This record gives sequence, structure tokens and C-alpha cells, in this order.
Amino acid sequence: MNETKFTFKRTEKKYLLTAEQYEALWERMSPYLEPDDYPLSTVCSIYYDTDDYSLIRHSIEGPVYKEKLRLRSYNVPGQEDPVFVELKKKYKGVVYKRRVQLPEREAAAWLNEGRRPAQDGQMLREIDWFLHSVRPRAKVYLACDRLAWRAKEDPELRITFDRNLRWRQAELDLCAGDEGESLLPPGDVLMEIKTPAAAPVWLARLLSELLIFPVSFSKYGTCYKEHILSEYFLSSESHR
Repeated sequence: MNETKFTFKRTEKKYLLTAEQYEALWERMSPYLEPDDYPLSTVCSIYYDTDDYSLIRHSIEGPVYKEKLRLRSYNVPGQEDPVFVELKKKYKGVVYKRRVQLPEREAAAWLNEGRRPAQDGQMLREIDWFLHSVRPRAKVYLACDRLAWRAKEDPELRITFDRNLRWRQAELDLCAGDEGESLLPPGDVLMEIKTPAAAPVWLARLLSELLIFPVSFSKYGTCYKEHILSEYFLSSESHR
């Protein structure tokens, strides 16, 4: 089993699939894949932003550079279970992710109360600088049920399938369960292809033959545009 990685540099392509597209693709793709180290999990995330949602507003404008901060666990944790504080940056289509692993209790105290963890290191200092300069707060909880695979001939090529995307703005606590309102129509699947290099020929051929094309999709961005934005502006108007 691979060791936990704390830094990433890769391209990430996203594809929104109907149930029919997923079945057709999987039938032809599965011979090339094997289960990842953690093939089945519920990915739970809390996204942090400023009070006026400046991070996600900037992100959905499609800039050359953007960044976001989230607290993530794989399955619902207890307070002493390990979780990740992740600072994710994207520059000219390349994703750079830096993350720190902490017990949930310490990570939540750091992000929500400013109580810096006892451990130190370059990545922790980088995230801490972001916290002090941007001063984000917990804004939305997102979860999905994930199947994770990797290419048999290239384990650096990872393909994930996310189902049952759901969100909530109450109980912004990873330990509070993974319930939430649906974010996508029933049956839809979000596929992500993650690789440090170009996609192999067999994968590009399958996607082309099945007319499956990449989309610009952000879980947090979709949640903001479809559910949060109108409420935010109504709230802002009511305080004028």
C-alpha cells in the first residue's frame, strides 16, 4: 500500500456522466483498471471562504490562478481520527495541492478558532499564512460516495467516480454525519481523471468514441451558484 501523499502536482479533468454513459464507459474501461489503495469511501469536506464568498466568486470567473481551502476526511471521523487540511491551488490548468494531516479535533480548532497545532512544517506554515491573510470561515459541507481506481500500467493515473453528491450549511462539522441535500440529479456520476502526465491513448480513444467530453465543474462552485448565491444576495439586501 502506498504511503500517504501530502503534496500533489497534476492535471484533473472532470466529466458529468448519466447512468447510461457510465455503464457504457465502465464496460470498456474496466479491463485497464484496478482498485486504488482506498477503493470505496465517503468523501466528506468542509469548504472555507470569506464572509462575502470572495474565493468561490473568483474561482467561477475562470481565472488563471485560483485557490481554495477545505477540511477533508474519508468517511465520517471521530474527534481523534485523522483528517486533512488542504490548500488547493490551480494555475494554468495544473493543480497543486498541499495538505496537513491532523486529528479532527486539532484541525477544527485550528481552522475555526485559530488554535495552531503543536506540530510544525513548511506546509503547515503555508496554510497558517493563508488563514491569517484571508481569514476564511466554514461555509458549506459537501459529501459524496466515491469509487477510486488506478490504471494497471500506470498507478499515477487515477480515475474516481463520485455519486450521491450532497451538501448542507448547517452542522459544519465532519463528525456530524454525512447527510445533506442532493446536488446532482439522481443517477448522475461525476468522473475525475487525475494524472501528472497526458492521458494514455486507450483512455482518450474510449472517451472520444463514446462522445464523453470534459466539463468545468466544481462541487463547491455548483453549490454556491445553485443554492447559496440567491440566499446570500437576499440576506445582503435585507441588511441595507
